[in-house]
Amino acid sequence: MTEPSLPDEILDHYANRKDEDARLRGGQGRLEFARVQEIVRRNLPEGPQRILDVGGATGVHAEWLLADGHQVHLIDPVPSHVARATESLGANPAFSAAVGDARRLPAPDASYDVVLLFGPLYHLLDRNERLTAWREAARAVVPGGLVFATAISRFASLFEGLAQERIFDPAFAAMAERDLATGQHLVPPGNTSWGTTAYFHRPDDLREEASAAGLEVRDVVGVEGLAGWLGHLGPRWDDAADREAVLRAARATEHEPTLMGLSAHLVTVARKGA
Repeated sequence: MTEPSLPDEILDHYANRKDEDARLRGGQGRLEFARVQEIVRRNLPEGPQRILDVGGATGVHAEWLLADGHQVHLIDPVPSHVARATESLGANPAFSAAVGDARRLPAPDASYDVVLLFGPLYHLLDRNERLTAWREAARAVVPGGLVFATAISRFASLFEGLAQERIFDPAFAAMAERDLATGQHLVPPGNTSWGTTAYFHRPDDLREEASAAGLEVRDVVGVEGLAGWLGHLGPRWDDAADREAVLRAARATEHEPTLMGLSAHLVTVARKGA
């Protein structure tokens, strides 16, 4: 088993302070969750796929992928995540899970049809480490296979600061300015509600990284659009017609170069050459 080597503050953030499963199933997170599902589904080849879910947390994405008929092996650096995923999904023979690190995948070469990097790129501040994660995904996927990767937008703190009125706190404002300048999200001590150590991408950064790892970039998509920052839209999600209106708005700007960074999250779809 590959031992994780992320900084303690990141492991603690997910093990003890952040429930990613609950975040995606409630409130504004439901928009991100629905959009990621539709982006993945429209790009997946027909038929059952062998999917490596790297950074899969407690199985929030593995659950719907299994329901769609795919085989999923989940890897996550947080042991409690792997335990929860195994408890909830382990009865399905198409599911397995293990503790592991995106930079040293415990997977044979060309052993999966699809690799998901939904989270690992968030917390690798060093470009070389991010490229290692990309290259490990490329190694594990079959020729012609797909790698999906999510990233946090370079502008996330700025827009969150405006939406939550945190931008008027000088410490938050200074952090947001540093995010914009360097991409490195370094939270001041005592402000754990502002997230944890992370790297924030521009859309072009994702294209460059995937290409540098030897992958062919098929698409980069803005996930939520403006709606992701508008908390008052949360209750609208419970109405089917209103929900579709919000989704249409997100789709309308997903490829607009001048607006892609407005989304809190970005998804890259890349292919390994034959």
